[in-house]
Amino acid sequence: MEDKLLEEEKKLKRLRFVVDFALMFISTQDITHDHAMNIVDGVRKQALKLFPGKEETFDIIYAPRFKRVLNEKYKRN
Repeated sequence: MEDKLLEEEKKLKRLRFVVDFALMFISTQDITHDHAMNIVDGVRKQALKLFPGKEETFDIIYAPRFKRVLNEKYKRN
């Protein structure tokens, strides 16, 4: 039981790192909107590899963060 919890914690920590890194990269690098969207798609795929079947959770927790950064950077609504 404890091993499963530790594994979940490790996966969650990895996902947080990937999300935070992607958000920072998108906001600080001179990349196109399409490139940024490809990064978001890659992060989503990675999240679903780590946590299969959790699309809705990703959309609730992480998608708004990406949307906010993309809107700020590319001035879209």
